[in-house]
Amino acid sequence: MVLELLTCGYRNGTDRMVIARCVGPEAFFLERVVFPFELLSFECPAETELEVWTHGLGGPELLESIPVNQLTLDQDSQDGAAVAAGGYGQVDLLETWAAAG
Repeated sequence: MVLELLTCGYRNGTDRMVIARCVGPEAFFLERVVFPFELLSFECPAETELEVWTHGLGGPELLESIPVNQLTLDQDSQDGAAVAAGGYGQVDLLETWAAAG
């Protein structure tokens, strides 16, 4: 079985390093460190959620869990705008990438 992968983007809008983790079907696993204000682009199955973790005083803390269909980069739109949702990751990714470069 071949998994259909979505191209997604997440921006760490916090001032702390976080761990982005996706666990999906067919033993799919992705885990990345995302530094403050860093932009992460990745591919993952549509059935997964992105979990964003940080380290607090009591140990690991789950900051948010975002369905990846809300983080999908829309490659068919006329203006090339990216869609990203979620409290810490909400941003128009392509505008941010352009401003950072």
